[in-house]
Amino acid sequence: MPTRSRQVSLLLLVLAPLAAAAQSPPPPNLVLHSEVHPSQNQTYIEAPFTVPAGVHRITVSFHNLGHDQHTVLDLGIADPIRFRGASGGNKDHFTLSDTDATPSYLPGAIPAGRWKLLIAVPNIRPGITSPWRAEVWFNRALDDSSFTDQPLRDQPGWYRGDLHMHDAHSDGSCPSQSGKPIPCPLFLTAEAAARRGLNFIAISDHNTTSQSDSERELQPYFDKLLFIPSRELTTFHGHANAFGTSRFIDYRVGASQVPDVNAMFRSARHLGAIVSINHPQSPTGEICMGCGWTPIKPVDMNLVTSVEVINGGGSPATHFWEQQLRQDHRLTAIGGSDNHHADWPPERPSSIGYPSTVVYAQNLSVAGILDGIRSGRVFVDVAGSRDRLLDMNAKAGSASAEMGGDLETRDGVVSLEVHVVDCDGGSIHFFVDGETSTDLPSLPISSGDQTIRAEWHPDGGRHFLRVEVRDTDDRLLLLGNPIYFGYQSEKAH
Repeated sequence: MPTRSRQVSLLLLVLAPLAAAAQSPPPPNLVLHSEVHPSQNQTYIEAPFTVPAGVHRITVSFHNLGHDQHTVLDLGIADPIRFRGASGGNKDHFTLSDTDATPSYLPGAIPAGRWKLLIAVPNIRPGITSPWRAEVWFNRALDDSSFTDQPLRDQPGWYRGDLHMHDAHSDGSCPSQSGKPIPCPLFLTAEAAARRGLNFIAISDHNTTSQSDSERELQPYFDKLLFIPSRELTTFHGHANAFGTSRFIDYRVGASQVPDVNAMFRSARHLGAIVSINHPQSPTGEICMGCGWTPIKPVDMNLVTSVEVINGGGSPATHFWEQQLRQDHRLTAIGGSDNHHADWPPERPSSIGYPSTVVYAQNLSVAGILDGIRSGRVFVDVAGSRDRLLDMNAKAGSASAEMGGDLETRDGVVSLEVHVVDCDGGSIHFFVDGETSTDLPSLPISSGDQTIRAEWHPDGGRHFLRVEVRDTDDRLLLLGNPIYFGYQSEKAH
């Protein structure tokens, strides 16, 4: 490789932990800096640095500090074995890992040893000295957990999404231009989600992480649609989604490396992901291998954050979910289309966004949505509307709680407020510990935006109370998560 360079200064900063927690902004592991002189015009500079063992991702932020003086510096990188990409002057920030990379760069294993930033100098004017600076991170957690550095929307509110989808990276299909069934490109799934008005999606292809590379390329274009790193951990005795990491999770339950489901779930949690059990009441057999939840060994539900209570157009898995709630496992109910056909019309069950999971989050980011799921202030919009809303608040004296929250009630009356939007003509149904209660009869919805009030007289014991909205034909429209009475949350995911 042609090289003409002055000595490059290498400043080694205090090494951050290789498995750094997601925080903003972590200090870089290395800072490279030097300057370019007119004698280096139209030459190539190599800036070497050392990558230690155990690194799975490298992130670089490059600063051409002579840009205002019309100095042009083009950027690339090589590992100890091969060329890994060049972006010229169109990117000043990139990341590459074993699963994904910024466009212009190649994903793949990150070998330890001597790497080189490749800096080309297309132009520097006579008499000018141009400094540059490059910050290098190893295993930056943010780049494992998200495809964007910033929230797509930085305000609290209700965000709608689909948490279970498939494309060409597993078994998603659609017609080609000539009408032949082919593995469906991820781009078509994203376009359909954007047309539906979704705010976030999780591409949960079976056991693979290859979709992450496509998502990192697409995220800048879909700047109103958040991509959440995900995959469906597909085993012989059940399926589960892992949200929030692009790193590989060994799914081979029963092999020596993964003796049971708990080991798989612990690996996901170690990588910063949350786990959700998929379609637990589905039948399993030749048509759908392992679709039902039938693990051989007991599962530690403290490693689980949520349950896919509604999958596509199937019957709600409320029995499994509420069984966990009765055992004090505070699992958030979510939904997912399990879409395998991006071309399906929006009114068809299991089309993209049918159902949608609606999350109250502090912002539209991966961390924001996952924190919202953990909080339990979530409802499932069964048919995936654009604007239906369900929220619930409970008050006892001066204390109050929303969906997913706790309220202590030793005696007295609990005042309930249920806010519903775009469900005119339907009705609200209350469930206490999974059962209907004579104390809380169903109530009609008479307007498009209504807050309905009710009173409940608990007995001072532990209870969870949730609401559903049904239409005039008793079809489920919205399913809410509970408020918990009489005990403090043990949920810590």
